[in-house]
Amino acid sequence: MLNYFWSALMIAVFFGGSIFVHELGHFLAARRRGLKVERFSIGFGPRIAGWKGKDGVDYRLSLPPFGGYVALPQLADMSAIEGKPSDDGEDAKPAAPLSYTTKMIVFGAGAFFNLIFAFVLGTILWFVGQPVSTEDQTTRVGHVRPTLTLADGTVVPGPAMEAGVRPGDVILRVDGSRVKTFNDIGTLVALGAGRTAGNAPSVELTLERDGETLVVPMVPAYSGPEDIREIGVEPAVQPMITGVAADSAAAEAGLRADDVIVAVDGKPADYVSFVSEYLLLHGAKPVRLTIERAGELSEVVVTPRMVIDPGASVAVPRLGVNLGGKWSTTLVYLPPWTQMWGHAVTTWRTLSSLVHPKSDIGPSKLSGPVGIARIFHLLSQLDVRLVLWFTVLVNVNLAMLNLLPIPVLDGGHMTFATIEKLRGRAMPMRVIATVQSVFMVLLFTMILYVTYYDILRMKVFGRAPAPKTETIQTAPQEAPSAPRSGDSQPVAP
Repeated sequence: MLNYFWSALMIAVFFGGSIFVHELGHFLAARRRGLKVERFSIGFGPRIAGWKGKDGVDYRLSLPPFGGYVALPQLADMSAIEGKPSDDGEDAKPAAPLSYTTKMIVFGAGAFFNLIFAFVLGTILWFVGQPVSTEDQTTRVGHVRPTLTLADGTVVPGPAMEAGVRPGDVILRVDGSRVKTFNDIGTLVALGAGRTAGNAPSVELTLERDGETLVVPMVPAYSGPEDIREIGVEPAVQPMITGVAADSAAAEAGLRADDVIVAVDGKPADYVSFVSEYLLLHGAKPVRLTIERAGELSEVVVTPRMVIDPGASVAVPRLGVNLGGKWSTTLVYLPPWTQMWGHAVTTWRTLSSLVHPKSDIGPSKLSGPVGIARIFHLLSQLDVRLVLWFTVLVNVNLAMLNLLPIPVLDGGHMTFATIEKLRGRAMPMRVIATVQSVFMVLLFTMILYVTYYDILRMKVFGRAPAPKTETIQTAPQEAPSAPRSGDSQPVAP
C-alpha cells in the first residue's frame, strides 16, 4: 500500500503539477494583460470540487482530472468545452478587442511555463545526477541475436545477424542520424521510415569495424507485442540469476539468486540469452559455469535436464533458472538545456514519424494519460530521480504538442490570431466555433483510442509475474534500473 501511495503522490505532484503549471502560465499571462478570467480548471467536464475566489474566478477540479483549461471569454469561444460564460455584470457587455501581441503572449504562456518547469527540474537533476544504465552508454555491439520472435510467436532470423553485423562493431549512425547510446539506436530504428523497392521496412547502419567505416543496409523485423521495428543488437551484459526452481539442476548444484554467470565452459557469457543458446547446441551434457557471487569467482558443474518447452512443445535442456541482465547503474550530469534539447529532438522525431506515410508509428504506439501515469508509477518504484527525468520529458512534450497549429490546442489559437492579423479583421465566430467543436471531438476520440492501447499495454506488460519454474528468461525486466530504449516511448498528454 505504501508503494501505491508513493506512486499516487508522484503522479499527482509531477504529472498533475505539469498540467497545473501549463494552465498557471495562461492564468498569470491573462491577468498580466488585463483579461477577465472566468474559470481555472484542472480537468474537463463537470465540476467535482473547488471554490469561488475573491477575484471572481471559479477555481475547480473537474472530471476527468486530465488536462485543464483557463476560461478566457475575451480570447476565444470555447463554450462547447468550457461551458457558457456567466451573463451578469461585465460579461453581458461586448468585450473590447484584444491586441495580437496579447493573444500570442497568453496563448503561448502555457508552453513557456512548461519549459520553465522542465528547466528547473532539469537543473535539480544536473546537480543530483541522472541514473542511467552503464551498459547503455555505448554504441558498441555486445551481442547480435541470431533470431527474433514476432508478435505472433513466429521465430525469424535476426536482421542484424543476416546483414553481417558482429559483436564489437561500433554503430555510428542509424539512417544517417548520429547515435551516442544504445537507447538512440533502438529509438531511431523504431521510428524509421525507410522502405525497400518492394515496400519492406529498411534501415541503414553506419558501423566502425577494425578502423574501417561500413554502411550496412538491412530489413528490420516487427518484433514484440507492439510490432515495433527491431534489428536484434544488444549491448554486452552478463546474465544474472533472478530465481532458481525447486528440485532443479541449478538448485542441486547450489546456484542462488543474484549469482552472475560470467562464462560457460570457459566461453564468456556477455548477453542474457547466451546460456539458453549454448545449452540448445550442447544438449544435456554437463556444463562448467563460472559464477560471480559476492564479488568472488567460483566454478560449478551443472548437468541440464530435458524439459518440455511450453512454447515449442519439444524437450529442451534447462538449468531451471530465471535469468535477467546484470545491469549496472551510473550517474550522468547533464545541463538542463542538454536534457531538454534531447527530449525535444526525440519528440520531433516521433511527431515526424507519426505523420510520415512510410513509417510504422501510428496513434496506437503513443501513450495517453493512463500510459503516462503508468510510467510514473514504474519509475517511482525505482528512483525519484527517474521521475524527475520523465517529468522533464513530459513538459517538453507538452510544450511542443500544445504549440502545434491544431484547433483547440494553443498553437491553433495562435494560428487563428495570426490569420486574423493578416486578414485585418476577425474571423467569423461561427466558423471558429464549428472548427473548434469538430477538433475537440477528434481530440477526445484520439485520447480514448490511445487510452485503449494503454490498457492493452498494461495487460501485456503489467501482469503479475508467473511462478518460478524451470524456464530461462532471455530478456531484462521491463522496468530496468535506468532509462533504456523502451523507456523513451512517445507520449501524447
